[in-house]
Amino acid sequence: MGTHTVKLPDVGEGVAEAELTEWNVEVGTIVQEDDILATVMTDKAAVEIPSPVSGTVQSLGGQVGEVLSVGAPLVTLEVDGDGNTAPEPDAKEAAPEPDEPEGEDEEETQPKPAPEKKAEKPEPKKPSKPAQPAKPAPVATGGPARGEHDRPIAAPSVRRRAKEGGVDLRQVRGTGPAGRITHEDLDLWFSGSGEGRSGGGRVANTAVEEIKVVGLRRRIAARMAEANAHVAHITYVDEIDMTELERLRETLNKEHAGERPKLTLLPFLMRAMVNAIAKQPALNAHYDDDAGVIHQYGGVHIGIATQAPGGLMVPVVRHVEARGLWDSAAEVTRLAEAARTGSASRDELSGSTITITSLGAMGGIATTPIINRPEVAIVGVNKMQMRPVWDGTQFVPRKMMNLSSSFDHRVVDGWDAAVFVQAIRRQLENPATLFVED
Repeated sequence: MGTHTVKLPDVGEGVAEAELTEWNVEVGTIVQEDDILATVMTDKAAVEIPSPVSGTVQSLGGQVGEVLSVGAPLVTLEVDGDGNTAPEPDAKEAAPEPDEPEGEDEEETQPKPAPEKKAEKPEPKKPSKPAQPAKPAPVATGGPARGEHDRPIAAPSVRRRAKEGGVDLRQVRGTGPAGRITHEDLDLWFSGSGEGRSGGGRVANTAVEEIKVVGLRRRIAARMAEANAHVAHITYVDEIDMTELERLRETLNKEHAGERPKLTLLPFLMRAMVNAIAKQPALNAHYDDDAGVIHQYGGVHIGIATQAPGGLMVPVVRHVEARGLWDSAAEVTRLAEAARTGSASRDELSGSTITITSLGAMGGIATTPIINRPEVAIVGVNKMQMRPVWDGTQFVPRKMMNLSSSFDHRVVDGWDAAVFVQAIRRQLENPATLFVED
């Protein structure tokens, strides 16, 4: 039998390290070749690491949340044959190190023999302190109050009964020795007269759950903090009358039901952004603040902020300037599903030049979107709702929606930001202009 060490492979171009987010095996697990050992998170996406050989897991190279360098040991396997790791010398055969001097406060059950080769004058031995009698455990007549994080004292049978009854033992005052919770204390609790209960049987919940920030959530936290620290945000909010666009969208969906993808607001907004960018190309750019350089792009690659089970992801619809309405709708649907199921590739989650963020029906009146750095603009969609609008003679019901858009004020002036949003607004309020070629 031999030992095979599986090292963290190069999971992407330019990636020097990755965060360990999930173990699929544990010590003792028998794995076959190509079985998934672990999942790691890079700056781009989650990557599953398969086993190159069959064997039994001997050790794991880290804990969830640790960042490992490419080439670092990930898993050690016991395999048939020689493996790929040279055996280490047995620690027991190594030369013994000299004994360390005994500390003043260290107590030993057996004295160590004095080294024979030392001929120094022995120091007088201090008399040992007489053993102190063990202090009796305090007896609680009313049950001492426990700290918020103290583990309640109870017999296994009491714990099992509390668990089956859905009782948090931290809320039960014990009357046994040292505050031990007894079956009688549980009987009193179940009867509804236990201390700590308020009227109506409600219980104060003092539980504190510690949740480690790892994986995608950690990446999101880092990127949001980085963007907020570096980018000088300016947010511009404007109200848009969506009545005519909604009428057109409903008509198109009804005429092509079952034949083409269902149209949402996004394909129309994407088309309006492409038209507005044609007149303001500086908004479709990245700003490298370290080098002091703006990279302005010809292709419009729109990131669509998508809520996934693990957190926010931004799949990218590439070259929207070359796509039609239905094509954009189909690609948005495909990428959103891939992001939610975790099947989106690194390429599909990178390379955006401008981003759309939307909370849909929960969008509120206004938001303050954070720019997807190094981009310089993000367009935020808020909730659409029916509102009374004055038409000059009377109030009429109209479907209204706010756009909350943020810009990097270091390179985008407020005037340019307003011109950009107003161009989008005019097109959405007059949807025929979306399809007019200049």
